[in-house]
Amino acid sequence: MDLEFNKNEDLLKQLTFQLRQKLQRVALGGGEKRIAAHKAKGKLTARERIDYLLDQGSERFEVAAFAGEGMYQEEGGCPSGGVVVMMGYVKGRQCVVVANDATVKAGAWFPITAKKNLRAQEISIENKLPIIYLVDSAGVFLPMQDEIFPDKEHFGRMFRNNAVMSSLGIVQLAAIMGPCVAGGAYLPIMSDEAMIVDGNGSVFLAGSYLVKSAIGESIDNETLGGASTHSEISGVTDYKFKDDEECLDHIRNIFDKMGELPRAGFNRAAAAAPALEPKEIYGLLPNDRAKPYDMMDIISRLVDNSEFEPYKDLYGQTLICGLARIDGWAVGIVANQRKIVKSKKTGMQMGGVIYSDSADKAARFIMNCNQKRIPLVFLHDVSGFMVGSQSEHGGIIKDGAKMVNAMANSVVPKFTVIIGNSYGAGNYAMCGKAYDPRLIVAWPTAQLAVMSGAAAANTLLQIQVAALKSKGETITPEAEKELLDRIKARYEEQLSPYYAAARLWVDAIIDPLETRKVVSMGIEAANHAPIEKAYNVGVIQV
Repeated sequence: MDLEFNKNEDLLKQLTFQLRQKLQRVALGGGEKRIAAHKAKGKLTARERIDYLLDQGSERFEVAAFAGEGMYQEEGGCPSGGVVVMMGYVKGRQCVVVANDATVKAGAWFPITAKKNLRAQEISIENKLPIIYLVDSAGVFLPMQDEIFPDKEHFGRMFRNNAVMSSLGIVQLAAIMGPCVAGGAYLPIMSDEAMIVDGNGSVFLAGSYLVKSAIGESIDNETLGGASTHSEISGVTDYKFKDDEECLDHIRNIFDKMGELPRAGFNRAAAAAPALEPKEIYGLLPNDRAKPYDMMDIISRLVDNSEFEPYKDLYGQTLICGLARIDGWAVGIVANQRKIVKSKKTGMQMGGVIYSDSADKAARFIMNCNQKRIPLVFLHDVSGFMVGSQSEHGGIIKDGAKMVNAMANSVVPKFTVIIGNSYGAGNYAMCGKAYDPRLIVAWPTAQLAVMSGAAAANTLLQIQVAALKSKGETITPEAEKELLDRIKARYEEQLSPYYAAARLWVDAIIDPLETRKVVSMGIEAANHAPIEKAYNVGVIQV
């Protein structure tokens, strides 16, 4: 291996090591002291509950581990959004598990908590996956109630989803393993079945203090809404258990007896590892994100047997389109080619840029995959669409719109992996978060923004300098450099994949070697939901 390969490898391995360290820190939730206090009550932690519930040794994918990262600092932070969401398997059946982390502000709901819960429900709805709620929450974080309570995508949307999911036949099971207060009480009771753990679980619209204040009644929480009350008097809960383990065992028993539903029927053959060594990805992805490289080198280390069937490989070469298999599943891949290519139509074309011919090719390929019921995988390292008079005169807006239209109306499931750059309209065309990918993940090398840090900083600098000059003020070269550095530092912080993950713009940041697992689990999930809608792109200008 050459020196450049070794440098690239060292950097990406360092980034993945930092990723693992951050995940370990997030897994501590509210910290070791709060974990100890939680366990002193006879409770398992949220992650221990999930570990006990899921099949031992089975694959799992954590959704939005970094939700809330760096946010709510004045409130003491909200690690992982105060809730753990995991895709995994119970008795061999794929499902979504949502577990409140009571070590984080007693499991209180922050705005990002609501957004994360809604994302978990969205995954369940889109893929017709059973969902399990492990409830242990003090309810809405009152100092921020205005940001979580009344709007369409706020707290109440979750209960609306409960009702809709039930009508769709999606199994919802809830275990009340701690407090379940006020509006949050509706979530487990709107599920198909509700379990409660004696001594720790409680559910009521108003706790004892509020009852005393509102109507003058003096009553303790256990008598008001504990396990015995709701299992023996009100009938609100269906089962009472002595501890967390017994409750989780019962959920596993329910899953063991559930029937099968129709499948989408996506094609899967026997899985095969890539013929080329996947670990070489670490050295093949350049440290310098402006440096060209061949995306086929990456693809060949992601797909089964390193086999890829290209579509129109001599045309529109800044986008790679073609068929392959990932863990046995047939997929259509749309990937940004990062090496410089030569077009007989337009001459030299920069890697990572979408030109008219490549957009046209991708649109046709996406339509073909929909015709054949083949899931789509988008691999991002895109700077955007080509600009300039030649591109405008050639109809780049029209061809870009064709690609966006074909992708947005896709009825086959879409999966997005952000490898490097994901800038501007390139993010949209390559199925960014706004275009409903079933899962969207980022490598530690990813950047998401309207444009690169350097380009944005210089643009913002020009605007601010012009504003100063309009007021008759002057700026020295030294002050201008200081302003540029300040703008660039702030903008580059926003480029980070962790900034995106904190806000759920991506579902996870993953080690590149996890890509095959995530895509495979995603397609398996999507296979639970038959395609019922015909593919129709509406009006496309040709």
